[in-house]
Amino acid sequence: MGGGGWRRRLTAVRHPLLESHPLLPSLAAHLRAHPGRLEADDGNPARAAVAIVLRARPEAGSQKPEGSAPIRELEVLLIQRADREGDPWSGQVALPGGRRQADDATLQDTAIRETLEETGVDLAEHGLVLGTLDELRPRTPVLPPIIVTPFVAVAPADLPIQISDELADAFWTPWSTFADPARIDESTVNVRGAPWKVASYLVGQRVVWGMTERMLRQLAERFASIQP
Repeated sequence: MGGGGWRRRLTAVRHPLLESHPLLPSLAAHLRAHPGRLEADDGNPARAAVAIVLRARPEAGSQKPEGSAPIRELEVLLIQRADREGDPWSGQVALPGGRRQADDATLQDTAIRETLEETGVDLAEHGLVLGTLDELRPRTPVLPPIIVTPFVAVAPADLPIQISDELADAFWTPWSTFADPARIDESTVNVRGAPWKVASYLVGQRVVWGMTERMLRQLAERFASIQP
């Protein structure tokens, strides 16, 4: 679809949070028009959902002409899970989320609830869910069979983080780290005592790999498709 088509769609996507960065209205329109692909629900696997939470904040050290809007950069919320015996995702850098509970009406409710429980970021009260990316299953054979639905959301820049005891850390990191979908770092990670070479992103000394890397790469591809 040409640029004119996207401009026509933008009139249907309006929210104050979308005005915080020039790419967000286009991303919201794109995700509404192209929701994520669903995995085949064969064998009744467990279901889970995560939130890719974005925020726009003034770019550090940016200079702006007097009277103009500040230059803003996008950041994404990541978590690092606490080390726990028996947890297959123990210690990993991930996105806030978890398994669907019986009282979650939808998988979007799961993503919102888990984000609040793990990080204190209340997407229902203060955020905006834009849409979904393709559902994923783990590729690592030692992980349980599960289908994970990624939801993309936007939050205000000033929300505080309050981590649960399930996490070692939660932190915002510049989206520019993930913005090039063609960039692939290779890292060696330890899986049940065995070294694995995996596609990854590096955030300081932290390695982002597995389904989290695949979801962030998906979002990078979506961003690339809406930019000139």
